[in-house]
Amino acid sequence: MKQLRRILKLLLWSHIGVFAGYTAYGWWHYKTHPALYTLQSTPWYTSIQILALYTLAATALLTGLLLLLKEK
Repeated sequence: MKQLRRILKLLLWSHIGVFAGYTAYGWWHYKTHPALYTLQSTPWYTSIQILALYTLAATALLTGLLLLLKEK
């Protein structure tokens, strides 16, 4: 059980870290190359929003699993 909780925590924080890094890089890239994003039909932050929804779902699932394991 301890090892399963450790793996779930690692997955949880990995998802959060990837989201933070992707968001920081996306913002930096937009600030340094704004002309690239004027040609797109969607705002520059659309891919960040999609990743945020995925991260939110993964975080909710992993947190739920961790809470279930804590009760046992």
